[in-house]
Amino acid sequence: MSVLIVQLSAFSLCFPDLALLHPLDLHGHQAALLVDSGLIIDESLLFYDRYDYNAGRHLFRAKQKAMNHSIYQISIANLLLSFIPVILVIVTFIRWKISISSTIHGLIRMVLQLLLIGYALTYIFSNDQPVFVIAVLSFMLAAAGFIALRPMRHRDKQIYGKALLAIATGGIFTLAIVVGLVLSLSPTFNSRYIIPLAGMIFANAMNAVSLGAERFESEIEGGKDYQQARAQALQTSLIPITNSLFAVGLVSLPGMMTGQILSGISPLIAVRYQIMVMCMVFGAAGISSAVFLRLQSR
Repeated sequence: MSVLIVQLSAFSLCFPDLALLHPLDLHGHQAALLVDSGLIIDESLLFYDRYDYNAGRHLFRAKQKAMNHSIYQISIANLLLSFIPVILVIVTFIRWKISISSTIHGLIRMVLQLLLIGYALTYIFSNDQPVFVIAVLSFMLAAAGFIALRPMRHRDKQIYGKALLAIATGGIFTLAIVVGLVLSLSPTFNSRYIIPLAGMIFANAMNAVSLGAERFESEIEGGKDYQQARAQALQTSLIPITNSLFAVGLVSLPGMMTGQILSGISPLIAVRYQIMVMCMVFGAAGISSAVFLRLQSR
């Protein structure tokens, strides 16, 4: 009997429409069961005997299923419609005589930065070399250290060094655990995984350091001793991520999980990845904030 060889590729953060299964050798009727079950099959990895009618028919059905579950493409015109709520907020600012310069500046930077990173990641993913991954991670860390200090009134090179070291310590440690132990990536420097994960980890570590630094500075200026200020600052720095632990699944579905579900991934698989993400961002935020506050004693 002719055999339909169905190879299902490993799940990818950037291409979440691929199933989490190992390569299998299946007969035609077995492939049909996979298709009927709703699993997404990478159509480029399906091969069959061209003389086997049933195998060809099942391949066609698999392709249809994959196309039906592919993520919706957003046209430029439709994308512009997403700015309607933004415009309403800006109009409210104007009517209430609130300056909109910071908001406009932030929106313009957001669009330009995302466009630039889109083109940059396209190039990096097509040239998946460790040197590119390390360069991107280094740039992300440098920017995170600088942005984290924005709320502080007293900033200098020494404070920047402490913030950078804190974010790098918590971020790289957490990223190494996720990449090396949880996902066990091979090759290790897989840019499609490492860069999106690092972005989430570094961003949350940056926010925690920023909140902790601002609160620590305020507590010290208010007359608190170092230990009291440190404890209060650490607790404050983790308020946003702690609130998200309570809210996830009840009040909100995080962006990563929502994207995976919209792409056709089983909600149970998406939940596993989201649990991993919540643990890694909480850990990175807590470690980074604690390291920064510890360095403030010197």
